[in-house]
Order: sequence, then structure tokens, then C-alpha cells
Amino acid sequence: MNKRKAWALLLALDALAPRERLRALKRLPVPALRGISEEWWWQAHHGQREPGGDWRIWLLMAGRGFGKTTLGAEWVWARARKTPDAEIALVGGTIAEVGRVMARALTAAARTGEAPLWVPSRGVFEFPSGAKAYAYSAERPEALRGPEHHFAWCDELAKWRHADRAWDNLMLGLRGGEHPRVLVTTTPQPVPLLRRIKALDRLAETDGRSDRNRNLPAEHLAAMTAAYGGTRLGRQELDGELIEDVEGALWTRETMEDGREAPGQDARDAFKRIVVGVDPPASAAGVCGISVCALGADGIFYVLADASGGGLSPDGWARKVAKAAEAWGADRVVAEANQGGDMVKAVLKAVAPGLPLRLVHASRGKVTRAEPVAALFETGEAKLAGRFPDLEDELAGMVTGGAYVGPGSSPDRADAMVWAMTELMARADLGPRVLRL
Repeated sequence: MNKRKAWALLLALDALAPRERLRALKRLPVPALRGISEEWWWQAHHGQREPGGDWRIWLLMAGRGFGKTTLGAEWVWARARKTPDAEIALVGGTIAEVGRVMARALTAAARTGEAPLWVPSRGVFEFPSGAKAYAYSAERPEALRGPEHHFAWCDELAKWRHADRAWDNLMLGLRGGEHPRVLVTTTPQPVPLLRRIKALDRLAETDGRSDRNRNLPAEHLAAMTAAYGGTRLGRQELDGELIEDVEGALWTRETMEDGREAPGQDARDAFKRIVVGVDPPASAAGVCGISVCALGADGIFYVLADASGGGLSPDGWARKVAKAAEAWGADRVVAEANQGGDMVKAVLKAVAPGLPLRLVHASRGKVTRAEPVAALFETGEAKLAGRFPDLEDELAGMVTGGAYVGPGSSPDRADAMVWAMTELMARADLGPRVLRL
């Protein structure tokens, strides 16, 4: 059945009452049933329908199980069928996720007679029309520098590692054709890039709850609602709400924004001390937290830089530490020694024998150690001397009482900052305070 006949039949069926529609469907031959079953617009629930208007960015924030991935795949297919020469970007958190989630969904969305080709080794999805989609990872934002695209599908943007750089490079190359567009499908999380996107012009924004998807197993939905309904996690993951602040967070978004201030010239010229804090990674795949902090002549504590890095060898992260210490003229490098103290000292001294290193041992959890430092930000005695999205996301996820609900499994960047700040506080005249390590 060709597309025109399928649409005509669907429109006729849509005008019937439910019982009459069921009778009519039972009389249809198999080819007709197959043809109408492959028309996406007829199956899509309300939250999955493309908004009208002259938008450039469509942001869909919805709960898990809403049908975001299916929507993304169908939207990309529609662009590929209509624009045979289209160059389309598929951007996910990792290359593995692009293949496992996005490419698999695109393959499943093919209609009868369509034979797409996914080539994992090249990261290319070839459509029968001639259009091509290319896989990109937010872990490697520089790969998006240069390529030009007509359309883009960005999946689970809220958990991208290098979100801002990946997004900026993508948008600078989104200039193919007369009406380039990008679809963002994500479960909401309070990350800086989502706030940036929500403030952009020509934005179409839709949202949705998990229970909008009638194909979601009722038993699963009931179990998840019973376990998480009404909680912050449930509102975010099931209801699709963007929760800006975690209840009980040591650092609120407002506190960080109010405390964002570069040191004045006098303070920069007369820093009393500069310290590099280091939280070594527990594994080769982990993030080495590296934070540069200073005590200014004005008595204010400043976070000057987040030089953290992930996926580095011991020699690699040690060199990043040494580079940060040299660049900022650090008086001290403080490194946590819980994860192999002798090894930490050895690798750092191997790349920089003269490094002013002091090893520290944690007897309390990361969040508990952070509480005295958070108090400095609350009173205006500590400031962020710039924007550090990854660090700020971790700070926003640290909760009074010891919990961590931010991105990743551990707040490594935040812990490095806390070590640096604690070192500065211990040697500053702050009056009577209790510092708990």
C-alpha cells in the first residue's frame, strides 16, 4: 500500500467510533494492516507529536518509558525520507550508547521494503533514500568541530560529560539546507546546558510523564510509582519534571550563582595562598578530581579552576596535576591518599620531583567533609571565580547527611575542591571553627 492510500485509510479510520474502527480493521487485508501500522503519526500519543511553528530546536524532556527514543528514531526517519541528501548527526553520551540505543531504534523504525545499513566501525547509518546519519559522542566534543549537518538528534543530553562543548560544536555546524533543526530527547536533570537551551530563541519545548505511554507495562509503572511517586527522583524520572535544586543540597543553584565572582585585581596580585586539591581516580576509567583554589588578600576563598580529567593513566593525571600547580604557582598540592597513598606519591613525584605535595587521609565521607566548605559559600566567604559546569553539577548533588545524587557515581571534582579549600581554611585566621575530616 502506497503512502497516499495509507493516509487516506487512516483518516477514514480515525473518524470512526472505537467499536466501528475495530470492526473495520478486522476486515482489512494483511498488506493494508501492515501499511497503516507503519504510519507513525497515527500511533504516536499526544506528547510524541511534533510541534508546529518555525522552531529550530525541539526540546522534549520526559520521564523514563515515555517513548523518547522511538520518537527520536521516527523523527530522524521522516527527515531522511524527505531530504535524500541529508547529513544527520546522532549525538549520545557515548559512542556505545549511540549504537545500542539510537541506531537500534532507527533500525526498528524501518518500514517494509526499507533496508537501512548501520556500520558500527564507521559510525554511519545509511538510509535507503541516500541520507546518512553519523554517530558522535559527547565524550569527544571536538569530533563535532567541522562537520556540517542538516539535522541532529541529541539523546539524553542531561547526562553528557562535556555537554557545553559538544552542544556548541554541534550548533556551529548545523547549517545544512534551508531549515536545519535539532531534536533533543532527555530525562530532565538540573544541568547548566538545559537551562541554556530553555532560554534560546526559536525553541519548541514539550514534556511528558511516563504514564503517557500506553504501551508501558502497567505492573512496572505501578511498582515504580509506589516506590518513587512524589519523591524528587520520581518527579524527575517518572513525571519528567526539571528539579532545579535537590532537597537538602549543600550547594543550591542560587548559592552558586550568587557566589560567582572573579577576584579583584588587588586580590589576584596578592593571593595569600594557592592550593591544588587532588582526588585520584579509583580506576583507569574514573575521573581524577583536580581543583585550584586560593585565599585572596580580601579574605575570600576562590575556586580558580577545575582541571579534572577522566580516563587517564596514572602518568596522565599526574602530569595534569603538575601542570595545574605550575600554571597557577601553587604553594601546596593536597592529594587524597586513601586510594593507594604510596602510588599517589610515587606517580606525582615521578613527573614533578619538586612538587610541594602533602598527602591527606579521609576518615569521613566526601559529603560530610564538604559541609564546612559549603558554609563558606553560604556566608559569602567563598566564591566561584568562573563557570565550572561539571563541578557545579556535583556540588548541587551533595546532600546534608551524606548522600550524593549528582551525576556519576562519585563527586570527584567536588572532593578535590573540598581538599583544597580545607587546606586553605586550616591555615587561615577564620576564628573559632570546627573542621571535620
